[in-house]
Amino acid sequence: MLAPPSLMATARIVPLPIAARIADLLLQQVLRNHPKLFDRLGEYGNARFAFVPTDFAFSFCIRPLDRSVRTVRKGNVPQAEATITGPLALMLALAEGRVDGDALFFARKLLISGDMEAVLALRNALDDNEIDLVRSLSKLAGPMSHSAGKILDAIRRGALEVQGVQWN
Repeated sequence: MLAPPSLMATARIVPLPIAARIADLLLQQVLRNHPKLFDRLGEYGNARFAFVPTDFAFSFCIRPLDRSVRTVRKGNVPQAEATITGPLALMLALAEGRVDGDALFFARKLLISGDMEAVLALRNALDDNEIDLVRSLSKLAGPMSHSAGKILDAIRRGALEVQGVQWN
């Protein structure tokens, strides 16, 4: 099994256009599975949400109104109304609603800056949808989706274990 640090190191050599395409494919797959994902954002649907992993080669900015994601190299923080910074595994687990976001915030494992009301609206929208990023990403593997899902699930569990976080 690929260890998360190895996976993170490998991401550094991925060309930006390929990383951007993968991020877009994943977002579009999630939106196909959860078409009403951003409906609960209300006035914050036009906000830009930046996700800045501290341990990954890329950062991301999602704009729900456009149903789009912008991918940039690490060090280039996307301009956004709200920014969440922390380990990638924790941000992904938070997106899936599988970890306690409040506990991560108060333990300072995740940092949030900008419009806190927008972040709360996003969290509520995510909590309503039972997102499974492993399932969404593994579907992109076509006939290898079952095997890809098993590998990605093992990586996800290992990454959370490294972070010392229990999976809900």
